[in-house]
Amino acid sequence: MDKVINTKIRIGSLISGGGTNLQAILDSCADNKIDATMLFTGSDNKDAKGLKRAEKAGVKTFIVDYPVIIKNLKENPDSVLVPDDFNLEEIKSKQKLLFENTPEEKINHFLKSRAIAEKQLLDHIIDYDIDLLVLAGFMRTLTPYFIDRFCNSSHRKIMNIHPALLPSFPGVDGYGDTFNYGCKVGGCTVHFIDYGEDTGPILGQKAFDIEDSDTLADIKKKGLELEWQLFPECIQKFAESLRT
Repeated sequence: MDKVINTKIRIGSLISGGGTNLQAILDSCADNKIDATMLFTGSDNKDAKGLKRAEKAGVKTFIVDYPVIIKNLKENPDSVLVPDDFNLEEIKSKQKLLFENTPEEKINHFLKSRAIAEKQLLDHIIDYDIDLLVLAGFMRTLTPYFIDRFCNSSHRKIMNIHPALLPSFPGVDGYGDTFNYGCKVGGCTVHFIDYGEDTGPILGQKAFDIEDSDTLADIKKKGLELEWQLFPECIQKFAESLRT
């Protein structure tokens, strides 16, 4: 017998690729396994296959074209306007994404281009008044510009899934880093977003054994199967926390 859903939280998602984690969340919502309703899916990639998954489920979609924004700012910096409320020095003082020895010009370009893109994200999602934003394979780091405006006083409104057992192997290639290091245990982590790269509070983890014969493809397969379980579980944990 299906459980009775008393209150469902409102969630939105951002993706960059195939959207298999998104599909796991959509299926869990449809099957009443989690107390949540997906309101939108956005992407930085117009060709992301996950957008089709969302549309099939009746979820609204949108695209913010990061590559075009980054290119335009690089080629015509004087013709591209940053948001009116963007303060470069303030954001630079908060961000923990770039190393101290990163050239100033590169830092400025990164933060300006992201603020332009993130303002467009906010314009799409802010009126939905969601309880939680899930990054289901979104391959862009969010800067303090976005985080402060979306989360207000609490940073624990943006949830990400990472392909490694944090705090080990942050960054874009968690399973590859796990494999190349020669680890005998791999896994995945769901955590909240903060100003750093994969440094926010951990909400849940799942682990798997790595056999001597395992290839990188084997590790990714094992990890993805656990991701599809872990992400909905953590969303449900979050939903239940709002009722206590």
